[in-house]
Amino acid sequence: MRIRSELGNRDLVLCSGTLLGRGIRELVEAATAGGYRAITLWPQNVAGAGADGLSHTEIRQLLADHGLVVADLDPLLGWTAQALPKPGESRVPITPEEEFYAIAESFGARSLNVAQGFGRELDLDVAAEDLAGVCDRAREHGLRVTVEFLPWSGIPDAAVALDLVERTGRDNATILVDTWHWFRGGADLEMLRALPGGRIGSVQLNDAPAQPAGDLVTESMEGRQMPGEGAIPIVDVIRVLDEIGSTAPLGVEVFNARHASMSAAEVGRLCAEATRRVLSQARNDC
Repeated sequence: MRIRSELGNRDLVLCSGTLLGRGIRELVEAATAGGYRAITLWPQNVAGAGADGLSHTEIRQLLADHGLVVADLDPLLGWTAQALPKPGESRVPITPEEEFYAIAESFGARSLNVAQGFGRELDLDVAAEDLAGVCDRAREHGLRVTVEFLPWSGIPDAAVALDLVERTGRDNATILVDTWHWFRGGADLEMLRALPGGRIGSVQLNDAPAQPAGDLVTESMEGRQMPGEGAIPIVDVIRVLDEIGSTAPLGVEVFNARHASMSAAEVGRLCAEATRRVLSQARNDC
C-alpha cells in the first residue's frame, strides 16, 4: 500500500490531546470551528466513540461531512520492550500495535507515532531493529512512522531521533518535532537545522513558560500553552523547518487542564487563531 501524502506544511492538524478526554464528536466540532484540515486519533477516541454508539462507518461519514482526514495515530508506546512501563507506571493504556493498524485501515490515517514514554535508557541498536520491524509492518498499511523525542527519555532530542531513524534503513521512518519537547530538551535550533527536511514526518506546535511549573511530565500533560503565549521561539522553529524543506503538516497539541472547562469549539478556535498568528509572523504572510 502506498504511503499517504495528502497533507502539507500549510495544513493545520488538531491533535486529540488538545481535547484530552473528549469524544470524537467534540474533536470534530473543535476542528471545524478552527478550520483545521485534519485530526489525530488515539485508540481511546475510537473506543469511546464505539461506547457512545458510533460505528466506524458513522465516524467516517462524520469526518467526511466536515472535510476532515486523519493524520497521526498516537501513541504507540510498546514498540520496543525497552520502553514498556512498570506495573502502574502508565497514565494511558498500552495499546497493541495491531489495533493501530486496524484504525489506520478504517480511517485512512497518514502516520503512526512512536515514543519512549517510560525509562531513560535505550540501546539504540536494539531499538533500531525493533523500529525497523514497526516500519515494515506499518508500510503494509500505508503508514509513515514518526519518532517523537522526549527530554526525559532515551531519545531526548532531535539528534538522537535522527540517529535512530537512520539506523533503521527504512525510508518511512521519520521524526516528529514537538516544540514543547524540543524546548524542554535544550531548545537547540542548530540541531533542528541539521535535520534533513524529508526526515520530518509531523510537527506539533505548543508553547510553555520560560521555566517549568512543577515536574516536566505534569506540565507536558496539563500545562502547555497555546502558540505565542509562552517563551518558546516558535517563529524561529517554523522558519528553520521551512528552511530545511520540511513539508510535514502542522499539528496543534496543547495539553492544558483549563480546556476541560471550555467548550470544544472555543478550544479549537482559540488554538487555531493563536497558531495562525505565529505562522503569519514566521512566514510574513499578509
